[in-house]
Amino acid sequence: MAKYIGLRLLQSVFVLFGLSLLIFFIARVVPGDPARQALGLLASQEQVERVREQMHLNDSFPVQYYYWLRSLLHGDLGVSSYTRRSVASDLAQYIPATLELILFATLISFVVGQVTGVLAGYFRNSWFDGVSRLVSYLGIATPSFVVAILLLFVFSQVLKLAPGIGRIPIMMQPPPVRTGFMMVDGLLAGRLDVTVTALKHLLLPAFSLAVIHIAQEGRITRTSIVETMQKDYITLHKVHGIRTSRILFKYLLRPSIIPTVTVMGLDFAFLMSNAFLVETVYMWPGFSRYAMTAMLNKDLNAIVAVVLVIGITFALVNLIVDIIIMFLDPTVRLRQGGA
Repeated sequence: MAKYIGLRLLQSVFVLFGLSLLIFFIARVVPGDPARQALGLLASQEQVERVREQMHLNDSFPVQYYYWLRSLLHGDLGVSSYTRRSVASDLAQYIPATLELILFATLISFVVGQVTGVLAGYFRNSWFDGVSRLVSYLGIATPSFVVAILLLFVFSQVLKLAPGIGRIPIMMQPPPVRTGFMMVDGLLAGRLDVTVTALKHLLLPAFSLAVIHIAQEGRITRTSIVETMQKDYITLHKVHGIRTSRILFKYLLRPSIIPTVTVMGLDFAFLMSNAFLVETVYMWPGFSRYAMTAMLNKDLNAIVAVVLVIGITFALVNLIVDIIIMFLDPTVRLRQGGA
């Protein structure tokens, strides 16, 4: 296990190194002077040349990449030309907000998707299976931002059951930032009111993101359950009169959940970059919204940092998914051990 994890980490390092080369090359060949973009249109040519020397833009590409990578490894991602702040500070502010959102959305999609998928697969061709399939098709076909607008209108504007925008109300004093997760920081500060309020604000945007993944993961789980139920050992357990609940949770769920875990990991990584529409609808100050703002304003340093964060997220998520699958599937462990 340790050898496999070490090998996967080494592979991830090479992937990220290749990604850094690609990002650096694209950032240097796109139209526009990075020094001019950093200073603005009103800066004099002398100031631009001075910054170009500081950024080593007059050197060769290998030298530029060396200094850029060295700064990157020291946590220096440059200054955002839009926010006029350190890009590292921006990421430290916005990434936890999006992580809190997508972790909650992933939890919702996993629990609801697994329950509906298992029940629909075990009781296939029943009325519950038919209804779940219809709802799944609707969930997959409906974009997340449409779901977000509908939920915002119904539950916030009409029924007044949930708050509409932001992480907490503007008038509420936020707790000291320790983790960046509003609910956790509220608990650490002894502010239960902040935690409860943050949870209420989290429900609608998280469910908006989770709807399509509930439908997708539910369908995948149902298909896996149906295929696993046709195995001989499941038929043998039924013949011997083993309880339905024991067959369902001990012998069916574990092998059937493996494809769902793989898809769920990829969905989590995709949400880091694709949640901007939902964050925009709910005015959620998150990473995806920051990434979109950086692209619209041609903020080069921020765009480079965003792509790196997304690449690191995919690498880490793939590693975590592989480790989880090794624990769920003994045959994978045997193959790795044999290797």
